[in-house]
Amino acid sequence: MASTKISLDVKSPVPSDIEVAQAVEPRKIDEVARLAGIQEDECEAYGPTKAKVKLSVLDRLAEEKDGKYVVVAGITPTPLGEGKSTTTVGLCQALGAHCGQKVMTCVRQPSQGPTFGIKGGAAGGGYSQVIPMEEFNLHMTGDIHAITAANNLLAAAIDARIFHESTQSDSALFDRLCPKDKESKRRFAPVMFRRLRKLGIDKTDPDGLTDEERSKFVRLDFDITKITWRRVMDTNDRFLRSITIGQGPQEKGMERQTGFDITVASEIMAVLALATSERDMRERLGSMVVGSSKKGEAITADDLGIGGALTVLMKDAIKPTLMQTLEATPVLVHAGPFANIAHGNSSIIADRIASKLVGEDGYVVTEAGFGADIGLEKFVNIKCRYSGMKPDAAVLVATVRALKMHGGGPAVSAGRPLDHAYTNENVQLVADGCANLSKHIQNCIKFGIAPIVAINKFATDTDAEIQVVRERALEAGAFDAVVAEHHALGGAGALDLANAVMKACAKKEYTFKFTYPLEVPIKDKVEAIAREVYGAAGVEYMPEAEAALELFDKQGFSGLPICMAKTQ
Repeated sequence: MASTKISLDVKSPVPSDIEVAQAVEPRKIDEVARLAGIQEDECEAYGPTKAKVKLSVLDRLAEEKDGKYVVVAGITPTPLGEGKSTTTVGLCQALGAHCGQKVMTCVRQPSQGPTFGIKGGAAGGGYSQVIPMEEFNLHMTGDIHAITAANNLLAAAIDARIFHESTQSDSALFDRLCPKDKESKRRFAPVMFRRLRKLGIDKTDPDGLTDEERSKFVRLDFDITKITWRRVMDTNDRFLRSITIGQGPQEKGMERQTGFDITVASEIMAVLALATSERDMRERLGSMVVGSSKKGEAITADDLGIGGALTVLMKDAIKPTLMQTLEATPVLVHAGPFANIAHGNSSIIADRIASKLVGEDGYVVTEAGFGADIGLEKFVNIKCRYSGMKPDAAVLVATVRALKMHGGGPAVSAGRPLDHAYTNENVQLVADGCANLSKHIQNCIKFGIAPIVAINKFATDTDAEIQVVRERALEAGAFDAVVAEHHALGGAGALDLANAVMKACAKKEYTFKFTYPLEVPIKDKVEAIAREVYGAAGVEYMPEAEAALELFDKQGFSGLPICMAKTQ
């Protein structure tokens, strides 16, 4: 992976993110691809600055050794922000543009909900950004729109099936599902054999089904109070969170309560992020549970016969999008599941492609959402479990301001001036907040990943405050704790961080491990996360939770990893 350095025209004070981003002329994406080792026939350009990368690159590079794997996480998030995305980009600019290393950044695509809300975009900031940042933060190559279409197709199929089952006989339903052809022959569609196997019916001729088998085959028998699949849109629209559907004259008596979620909360987004191939994505899409029958049996997308249609809608979304940083290092943008409700990491496919492209001497830097107690926990126990990749180092991003808040500083509200406690020296407040940082460092060590603390520096930070963060981090077991000024200086401001990362990856002091084995009961997995990662004394279950666990066991999901949701 060759590199020709781009010199940033750094200004002080740092201009707005959009001014910085638009002041740099991006390289043509075919040049970025060539320098990254991607062949011309492995790219599909979406204009001059973006391209889809075909999965065939994995076939070509199958025998290549993997690169070093670095994950960026942080302390528990605060309204002040810690700068994980900015640090991810700045570290890669330092490694690639200043240290001459092969490097690829792997990040999530942002939702338009936060982009048009208080949080804003996710391209990084200052002189450490993915560009063009306005394209990164908006439609990009349409992956989120594809997920919206697929999700809502499935939602429509659910309600259409409920409607037809409530108004038609078994015979009429059978005629719709297996109509006679011109020769008066019926045939099962290939996807239907999945449902037949599930029902224990070993027949290939539709006319060979008994009346009882026909009834089982055609009727999913939804319990409308147990439908878990909702519609989505990639906009924050609170008035659609809870709605009533089925109010048209032809659907009289079919009303039910449902609602809209934001698109990135769709299970299809999680499937995209966890899929390891096109075939794997097809299997995962078909296996998605959309509700339960009145007998408590799981109903899947393939029971509705729609898994293949969902896959077709996602055929381009499975390809990562190639972009670049301000200093022309390559970036793969793919998937965008939230970390508070989903697993909060970019795709396995993007990480695998990046790892093969950089080779054993290079670096893949990916980001886990939220803190090392949630996004990193699910990176380890979900993403790495399915990808088979093992991280060599973890960068924990912290700021003096955020640590002050964890230390008991005044409340922070968006749009209001910061209290003087955050803009004036208060070493004790920082020291008290370092308890949060220490716990995240300990979590990394429990996962068997070398933790490196990146102190994302702000102009109001004092030497004494930074020093106490370094001391507490090293006392807690951090491999190193370094000051990073990549927001103000680009890659040049993250050289110390890059050097620390390279040293940690070379040492390989830790043995990677999961928090729990898959074969233990669900409650044991939940308790392992609660105790080991969050520091809880134990777990108590409300009756609703007990009922949900009983249903999960009944439906055969006890052998899966736990995706722990978190409210703050």
